[in-house]
Amino acid sequence: MHPASPEPTEEVLPTAEEYEAVRAALRTVARPGTDGLPCTLNSLFEQWDALVREVEEGYGWSAPELSNDLWCRSVLARIWPSLPPRLQAVRRAELDEIDRRFHNATVGRPGQDDGAGRWWLRRVPRRIDAESDRRSAHGWPLGWDDLTFPRPAEVEIVD
Repeated sequence: MHPASPEPTEEVLPTAEEYEAVRAALRTVARPGTDGLPCTLNSLFEQWDALVREVEEGYGWSAPELSNDLWCRSVLARIWPSLPPRLQAVRRAELDEIDRRFHNATVGRPGQDDGAGRWWLRRVPRRIDAESDRRSAHGWPLGWDDLTFPRPAEVEIVD
């Protein structure tokens, strides 16, 4: 079991202006959540944390599914510059911690720069739960065979 992401150290209630700035930023990029409700900043953090927990334990879906699941982190990146500075300051440590956990639970794709933007899209889980023992020519399980580089030794496939 992995520890939950730290909660913000102080209770910060957004002002009406800050709340509207967050809503305006979300309207430009975010799709409704899986429950059909509007996306919120808190729900993006919750989805990012839940995905990271899943990756830490062993991701059981395919590479295209992971790319799809990473939308929550991509939305956070897109709206971050539009968030009020006070909210950025309060939430930065939480985001950094979830990012650190994802980085530790994944391996960089060969030849990809982690320092460039959208670095989370250029990483693969260290532990992949596979439904089959069939592997691609590069050593990836079914659903990951679109990866055209050899599976790094740090990536464990669990059948």
